[in-house]
Amino acid sequence: MTDTPRSAAPAGVETPRLRLVLWDAATVADIREGRRRPDWHPEFPREDDRGAATLWHDGDPWGPRSIVSLKQQIVIGSIGFFGPPEEADDGVPEVEVGYGLVGPARGYGLATEALGALLARADAAGVRVRASIAPDNAASLRVAAKAGFTGVRGTTEDGEMVLVRALR
Repeated sequence: MTDTPRSAAPAGVETPRLRLVLWDAATVADIREGRRRPDWHPEFPREDDRGAATLWHDGDPWGPRSIVSLKQQIVIGSIGFFGPPEEADDGVPEVEVGYGLVGPARGYGLATEALGALLARADAAGVRVRASIAPDNAASLRVAAKAGFTGVRGTTEDGEMVLVRALR
């Protein structure tokens, strides 16, 4: 694996309505230890956000990020890759993505916007992306479909569907 994919996801990513901020050690410590920050939505962190904190590694540009609403200037969720790309069975670098929003932020296309911004970085690095989604999570399945996840690679041991987005 070359250094190109590892360094291709910049620390700060901005969209018209969002800023995706790479987590640092202080953010992860606050999430793990249950400390609240004034710029976090009252429902953040969610259980999935606490899970993402276990995947964090200092200096990894492919790690978890806060989804910050530019309008409200608060953290409304998280998104990120589950570590740097690894070579898949077919030799293509691949990474898994996860994302989620607090309840009041859902239904406005924000997850789709955030996911699209990170996928553009993966595309630029030549990295294929997969996502594992529970079959009853209709909202997340819609977000993935809008983002171009069309391939189904089976299921995880937890029964989640493994969806793949072709390289672009």
